[in-house]
Amino acid sequence: MRVAMYYSNLDVRLEETPVPRIGPGEALIGVEASGICGSDVMEWYRAEKAPLVLGHEVAGVVAQVGEGVERFSEGERVVVTHHVPCNTCIYCLSGRHTVCDTLRSTSFDPGGFAEYLRAPAINVDRGVIEIPDGVSFEDASFAEPLGCVLRGQARANAQAGQSVLVLGSGLTGLLHINLARALGAGLIVATDVAEYRLDAARQFGADFAFSATDDIPSRMREVNDGRVADLVIVCTGATPALGQALQSVERGGTVLFFAPTQPGVELPVSINDVFFRNNVTLTTTYAAAPADLTAALELIAAGSVRVGEMISHRLGLAEAALGFKLTAEAQESLKVIIEPQR
Repeated sequence: MRVAMYYSNLDVRLEETPVPRIGPGEALIGVEASGICGSDVMEWYRAEKAPLVLGHEVAGVVAQVGEGVERFSEGERVVVTHHVPCNTCIYCLSGRHTVCDTLRSTSFDPGGFAEYLRAPAINVDRGVIEIPDGVSFEDASFAEPLGCVLRGQARANAQAGQSVLVLGSGLTGLLHINLARALGAGLIVATDVAEYRLDAARQFGADFAFSATDDIPSRMREVNDGRVADLVIVCTGATPALGQALQSVERGGTVLFFAPTQPGVELPVSINDVFFRNNVTLTTTYAAAPADLTAALELIAAGSVRVGEMISHRLGLAEAALGFKLTAEAQESLKVIIEPQR
């Protein structure tokens, strides 16, 4: 079968590998759509593991099932998640599935930038989800990133009517904006360094979109009756955004650090300024659990989050190198979807 083998952001090769063989409890999935995630082009994170086949935002068709598989049959349209929890550890039992050791060690074989992948038995048991009728493969591939966004806003205790500031309007920033709008946020303000992403932020629900080089706390006060934001969501790894976030959160508000930074970046925090009397909450989030993907698919099916409009490029496996280049440069793309069966 054909795969897009990742060596670096600028070296992604079309190669041939054997179709994975499945065992009892497993399933072979024909990949129809797989999104390129921002984490796929974090070269500092991926380089030491290369070469490998990436792709974890996967939608496809069950091509074959192993002995004992009863939940799914050949031909069913499904989303497959690479990380699945044990559901029995102290973390899972307290709702913190994404810090479960099992979730952090599970995956499928190979990644989603391949014609087929093997879903291990544990993934088939709790990480294969039927795609609702009327939802395309492309839209369904957003279940994983939207699931991450859903979990993040839940961790931040996002509430209807809150003022929300999203720092960084790439794909995850747009998902946060569109979800916040769907869930009843009050004023939504977005930032970015690129005008085309600011235009996209307005399209997907931001009331105002400002250049990230502006004085963001002042701009926030201008449009929010003299107040900064109840909830600040950091969707960029750019170091200046960290300081902006701390300066732009209201008393009693929350900062959600959603995007990773380069290694070694530290957050200078004045304990007195942030916590003493101001009661600011700082929180982070990582990944999504299968339940988050199920909820994301329901939102997509209802049209509450307009993921299809966020797709800027649809490419076959032979064009995967271009897709990685576009995503890494982040200048002329929003979401790149790879369609391995093309």
